[in-house]
Amino acid sequence: MRVPFVKMHGLGNDFVVLDARATDLPVLGKGSARAIADRHRGVGCDQIILLEPHATADFAMRIFNADGTEVEACGNASRAVALLHGEPAEIATAGGVVRVVPGDGGASVDMGKPRFDWDDIPLAYAMDTLALPVAWDELDNPAAANVGNPHIVFFVDDANAVLLEELGPRIETDPLFPRRINVNVAQLTGTNELRLRVWERGAGLTRACGTGACATAVSAMRRGLVARTVQVTLPGGPLTIVWNDDDRITMSGPATESFRGDFEWGELA
Repeated sequence: MRVPFVKMHGLGNDFVVLDARATDLPVLGKGSARAIADRHRGVGCDQIILLEPHATADFAMRIFNADGTEVEACGNASRAVALLHGEPAEIATAGGVVRVVPGDGGASVDMGKPRFDWDDIPLAYAMDTLALPVAWDELDNPAAANVGNPHIVFFVDDANAVLLEELGPRIETDPLFPRRINVNVAQLTGTNELRLRVWERGAGLTRACGTGACATAVSAMRRGLVARTVQVTLPGGPLTIVWNDDDRITMSGPATESFRGDFEWGELA
């Protein structure tokens, strides 16, 4: 069976989008997701995005990281799918319903309300998520937030100086995080401006992470470092994050379609 796909990216965080809303596709499992994401033998991507029909939302979006694990939410993918869909929509994800509005070259996404209780992250045991009393080498006292998926955020003097490729996998798989964790290191670079690097669970270092930008922004707001609107600049480019008065997060930024193609499911996936 030949399966069409759309290759897209949000600030360099790239996706293979498979659309099963109108056409049945074979079951996408961990092994097939890894094969599609393989940059040498497959299409190559950070995440595979599977669009499916949904009973109450406009459609559903399932997200598989490059290691084949299914995760709850992806802000960059939400913008990409909004651009592909071409009109405002409610999208059901494992992390909740997100609302998207496509715009010129990108989209705005209502990411919902952040959660900060220790068991919502989740952590292995109770502690203050505004400043966790833990450390990994030079990284200490992080904040934690769940914005559809779990994040830990370290505020540092120089985000580029952190050896995130070494510390990221250690922190991701620490027993403190029973569902693993996305690791963010952020630097205040100006008034209401943050620089961010992200180690994404199941994907590694990434050029952009929309949920990471949201988690970092609201954590900085909780600590009084920035106002309720902030620009977060990742290696791939900037996102604008607003924590609204109704407690919901709006993320705005670009998305791009790279190319379209198809592959033989039996040979690749």
